[in-house]
Amino acid sequence: MNPSEANEIGPDNSLLLVDDDETFVKRLERAMEKRGFKVETAQSVAQGRAIVSARPPAYAVIDLRLEDGSGLDVVEALRERRPDARVVVLTGYGAIATAVAAVKIGATDYLSKPADANEVTAALLAKGDALPPPPENPMSADRVRWEHIQRVYEQCDRNVSETARRLNMHRRTLQRILAKRSPK
Repeated sequence: MNPSEANEIGPDNSLLLVDDDETFVKRLERAMEKRGFKVETAQSVAQGRAIVSARPPAYAVIDLRLEDGSGLDVVEALRERRPDARVVVLTGYGAIATAVAAVKIGATDYLSKPADANEVTAALLAKGDALPPPPENPMSADRVRWEHIQRVYEQCDRNVSETARRLNMHRRTLQRILAKRSPK
């Protein structure tokens, strides 16, 4: 297979973008249209599932955490309606557990935000088991740790004591971490 075959959009160029970040969706929508996709957008699990029921797309980019639930519900619905769809799950909370869950449920790939249109396109059009190239600017170890702490904090409904207990750290240490800006 030559390299140009690996990056061609199939005859069905329908793409569903599901993300509750309106600015990000509009920017990605324009970029993906320039690359030849016919884009439809949704900002919630309910809207995403409705589009999947009516017009299951060939490609999808779905945010993991949406205001009304998990993007994995949309992935699952799309897999039922169109098993051959290529799905990329995006999230601001990059974690191994959620990546595994996304792939098990049928995602083709998993990218951490902020992902640009080139990364999304490469993930959507990758063929076979070829790994995508490593990111140009991966998160630092401090940033990964900070993201994990923020994720657990959100899952504990912003309860510092419960978060500290689950992370097995002192409450005051956690409060100091939460008070600081995120590392680069």
